[in-house]
Amino acid sequence: MSIDTGAARPPQASGAEPFRVMVVDDSAVVRGIVTKMLEEEKSIQVVSSVGNGQMALSALDRYDVEVVVLDIEMPVMDGLTALPQLLKKDPDLQVIMASTLTHKNADVTLRAMEGGAADYVPKPTSSKDLGAGQFKTELIEKVKAWGAARRRKPKRAAPPGGFPERAKVSIAQPAHRPAVPLYAGQVTLRPANNDPVDVIAIGSSTGGPQALFAVLGTLKGAPIRQPILITQHMPATFTTILAEHITRLSGWNAAEGKDGEVIQGGRVYIAPGDFHMVVESKGTDKVIRLNKNPPENFCRPAVDPMFRSIAQAYGKRVLAVVLTGMGQDGMKGGQVLVQGGATMIAQDEPTSVVWGMPGAVATAGICSAVLPLAEIAPQILKISQRR
Repeated sequence: MSIDTGAARPPQASGAEPFRVMVVDDSAVVRGIVTKMLEEEKSIQVVSSVGNGQMALSALDRYDVEVVVLDIEMPVMDGLTALPQLLKKDPDLQVIMASTLTHKNADVTLRAMEGGAADYVPKPTSSKDLGAGQFKTELIEKVKAWGAARRRKPKRAAPPGGFPERAKVSIAQPAHRPAVPLYAGQVTLRPANNDPVDVIAIGSSTGGPQALFAVLGTLKGAPIRQPILITQHMPATFTTILAEHITRLSGWNAAEGKDGEVIQGGRVYIAPGDFHMVVESKGTDKVIRLNKNPPENFCRPAVDPMFRSIAQAYGKRVLAVVLTGMGQDGMKGGQVLVQGGATMIAQDEPTSVVWGMPGAVATAGICSAVLPLAEIAPQILKISQRR
């Protein structure tokens, strides 16, 4: 997977105080490399660097921390054990899980995100690969994005005994919505059409797993006959586990798409990591195709090729949804969809972690609705029931 870049607006205003970060890893070498790497960015300050979860809890009493980069496998107290205790001390803390690309760690990471972790970053197995390339770019962008999300929320004073445990599958969003949405002057909505839809297509990136859990969890048991195709920016292994977690949380039959597989209604298909997932018509069937064409928007899988192929295969009978994420992936493919008569909706800015991808489609004038996360599932259900 390649990291997407280029949010719709900078996540931190010029002149703002640096985001305050704690690095938690049992390797002193890793802590040193990650600390040096983060502090090369002027908008980030590492205020604490510790070797296990127990030390992180103690450090949280001494330092004002906004974002924690938390390793999974550590002695004394591992990351998954420390997570709920860190969030009990400060429920607004943004925790980014750092894990190597193994099946076990991917499962632990997704369970951590269900339990309140904000995000994850795949950690190279070799320390020499930590301080450069994709890992560096992705971690810095996610620290800044989640630090900005933290600052959009008013900080709460801890009650006696600490905060209660954070609700599972929590979604980062402010305590209130502005009366006038941000970017309101730039968003022009298209008239909604009333055509039935034969497929639902969703694109997401940063903050996307929790958003997907929330949307599909809300649709649990809903009478939706259409297939749902999802491209979430994630590496291989993680997309396998994402599908398993969606199945467990929502009851949907979710799995990675397989090349040549005939698409069936009422199922969820996830683009596998490092493959673009597209659709082609084969007689009366619609079939999934996987390819390793060059990354688009710096990503593979990418949303644009999925959207373009769906436009060709399904015409106007498409509902497309763009959720939180950095960059503009989904905008060009969304334009192709809408030109063919499809319906497009996007997550609004206040409930997005990063209003890059949904902001791009919203400000391009191709959406019929720009909605807070809690209203997206009801809108999907409403549109899916058209006859």
